[in-house]
Formats: sequence, structure tokens, C-alpha cells
Amino acid sequence: MSKSSTVRNEHVARERVAPVGALKDHRGDHKREAVSADLDRLIHERIRLGIVSALAVNRSLTFNELKALLKTTDGNLSVHARKLEEADYILCEKSFDGRLPKTEYRLAAAGRKALERYLNHMEALIRATREG
Repeated sequence: MSKSSTVRNEHVARERVAPVGALKDHRGDHKREAVSADLDRLIHERIRLGIVSALAVNRSLTFNELKALLKTTDGNLSVHARKLEEADYILCEKSFDGRLPKTEYRLAAAGRKALERYLNHMEALIRATREG
């Protein structure tokens, strides 16, 4: 099995974990279904969430644009982008602009879906905290 298949399969397995039990209000009554404790750790990391979020609002961004936007180093961005690429969350296209190498990233459909799930999860956690 390839490394990217392994990453993808591990991610899919994480999505299937059953949600935490129901929350109880101050009287001990069941109030609402709890939000799954299974947060997508792949995009929860600050740099990876930044990459996915930036690509969600831009058609594409170059390596240098992402590096400047996220205020990170070449190595740090490269490692985090590779993890997202292996999970099929982002697409990477390498080309040349004249003699200069150019790396451009786009958000894949799976990445957009993962970001939507992540944002829904975070919104539900915020609601549960405020209501609790």
C-alpha cells in the first residue's frame, strides 16, 4: 500500500469513530448530541489549517505566496503541504516561470470537504460551550 493510501485510509478510519455520548444540562437531563471528539488532526495544526483556509478563498497560491501569508519557513511549509498533498486535500503543480521553478497549490475537493467538516465541528463546539 502506498504512503498516500495509508494516510487516506487512516483519515477515513478517524471519520468513522462514533460521536461522544449526549451532553447533559445542569439537571442531568440529556440536552443534545455531543459533537464528535474526533477532530480532524490533519488540518487542525496551525500551518495546515492556514494552507487549507488560504486555498479555500483563492483559486491557487504559489509556495512563496503561502510562505509570506503564513509567515513560516520554506521547510515548515514544505512539510505541512506535503502532508496535505498525501491526504489528497491539496494539489501541487510544479512548473517553471522562465528559468525559475514555480510551485503552485490548489485546494482539492476532499480538502474543501474536510475544511467544511472541520468548521462545522468547531462551530458546534463553540455553540455547546456557550450553551453549556
